[in-house]
Amino acid sequence: MVRRLVALLALAGIFLATYLALYKFGMIGALTCTVGSCETVQLSKWAMFLGLPVAAWGVGFYIAVFVLAMLSLGPAGDSPLIGWALLLITGWGVLFSAWLTYLELYVIHAICMWCVVSAVLTTIIFVLVALDKPWRVDPAPIDEAG
Repeated sequence: MVRRLVALLALAGIFLATYLALYKFGMIGALTCTVGSCETVQLSKWAMFLGLPVAAWGVGFYIAVFVLAMLSLGPAGDSPLIGWALLLITGWGVLFSAWLTYLELYVIHAICMWCVVSAVLTTIIFVLVALDKPWRVDPAPIDEAG
């Protein structure tokens, strides 16, 4: 159940980050932003990272989380490797979101409501993954014949 919720939240993140990336690539006009200064944040020098818009990195992040969450629902779902991968990537996402939030508050002096929503989504996903205890290895089933 938890991994389905993680996949659903990651899907919402994909749509959100795609919206911001499309804006940054000039494919849509003004951002719809009822709270804050989204365009100020999106047009700042901090909206680019390693030559790509931060939002494009966000799309990649959310796609990776979605794929891992979906893999965990299949036959390989019992693998602690998938759980650890989810924990590590979402932990990195929280740290990166915290850095971006710091930049918004103390460097850019503007807040993008969509960035805040993305940071909250990332944090919720991380907490859900951590509470799902990805490091646990379920004991082998008891053989009732012997």
